[in-house]
Amino acid sequence: MQDKDERNQEMSDLPDSPRHSFLSGVKSIPDRIKGGVSDYLDRREQRLAENDIVFKEPLTPVKEEPPKPLVKGNVDMWFLLWAMVLVCFGAIMSYSASAVYAEQRFDSSTYFLWRYVLFAVLAVVVTVPFVALARPWFWRVFGAASYVISVGLLLVVLVFGVAEGEAQRWIDLGFITVQPSEIAKMAVVMTLALYMSKYEKEITSTHVFGGSFRKGVFMPMMIIGLICGLVALERHISGLMIIGMLGVAVMFMGGTRLKWLAMFLGIIAVAGVGLILVSSYAQERVDIWWNIEEADPLGSAWQTLQGLYAIGSGSFFGLGLGSSRQKFGYVSQPQNDFIFTIICEELGFIGAFVLVLLFGLLIWRGIKIGQHAPDKFCALTVWGLTFKIALQVAMNIAVVTNTMPNTGISLPFFSSGGTSLMLQIFEIGIILSISRFSTVKKT
Repeated sequence: MQDKDERNQEMSDLPDSPRHSFLSGVKSIPDRIKGGVSDYLDRREQRLAENDIVFKEPLTPVKEEPPKPLVKGNVDMWFLLWAMVLVCFGAIMSYSASAVYAEQRFDSSTYFLWRYVLFAVLAVVVTVPFVALARPWFWRVFGAASYVISVGLLLVVLVFGVAEGEAQRWIDLGFITVQPSEIAKMAVVMTLALYMSKYEKEITSTHVFGGSFRKGVFMPMMIIGLICGLVALERHISGLMIIGMLGVAVMFMGGTRLKWLAMFLGIIAVAGVGLILVSSYAQERVDIWWNIEEADPLGSAWQTLQGLYAIGSGSFFGLGLGSSRQKFGYVSQPQNDFIFTIICEELGFIGAFVLVLLFGLLIWRGIKIGQHAPDKFCALTVWGLTFKIALQVAMNIAVVTNTMPNTGISLPFFSSGGTSLMLQIFEIGIILSISRFSTVKKT
């Protein structure tokens, strides 16, 4: 009897016996039921935690990684340094280039120097509070407002503007003349930056007519086209070119497709050619540029040829600061658009190289500030205003070296002009204001 019980016990203990498997399955049923209920309760708890307002606020605070905050610090010192050097350099060369003309015209060799200093100081006084107090959101409102103001001023100049030849570009306020197209350049950059940042997803979408074309091409073209149309009515070809290229640059940086940009550039080119065809003054400028050897050296080609003589006579080291010969009535109003030729004559290739290098450093630092900007709008604004400086420097040098027709483009921080200097300093202030805010550590 004992042997039989031992055999039954041994059989029941075998792991692969049918009896053992059956008994184990029966015994595990309660555990499985319990596990299923537990899983159901855990899933229900998870759903409540996600959807029920009570579960969204835990009784004990949970330490989570907060979103990266907006870092506020000092202005970009390198950008400020290069801007200050350029303004000081501009004041020195404004005096050197204009001393003879100012003595003849205003009986004071320092007339343009003090005028330069006055407008520069006034611009700094106006700009500093914006740099110190303005936050990124403020520039959004400012950009939209500047667009409305520039449209109004462009309409006013067509009725009450001061004409010079075929062009009617200035509003005379008595103590100062205002050129609305200069304000319009800044306004187009900032308004486009605002628009492109707001509709970034639609602009970069793959829906040709529903997204990319309508939001990325048609509406930006309307923003640019309104300003360009008013500037074209002034017969201001250089302003039309600059505003058009600034608009295309911001559209490109904002995500507009290249094929649409090529089409838009073609429209701008056609508009420019059409404007030249209806303007005898513009046709004369183009003819002088294309046939400089055959043009009248004592008449229509005088300014261009005298500027080239000034550049050539400077050689490598120049004649010395203040020693220009071409400013004695040869280069007309040498403190204006052709001031680069006097810089080349007095400071030579070295001086011209230093000037281009300083602008290059300013532009490079502007690009870096845009890379660290707190949002897309700020980045596009910084890059657009930086590109504006680069474009005008390149076009001014191209004009005075007869690489392109003479279109009256000033050299930033150097050419005489009170409103343009103040706007250039204010634009530097906008970039410096944005440079104070970043989501990454400044380098």
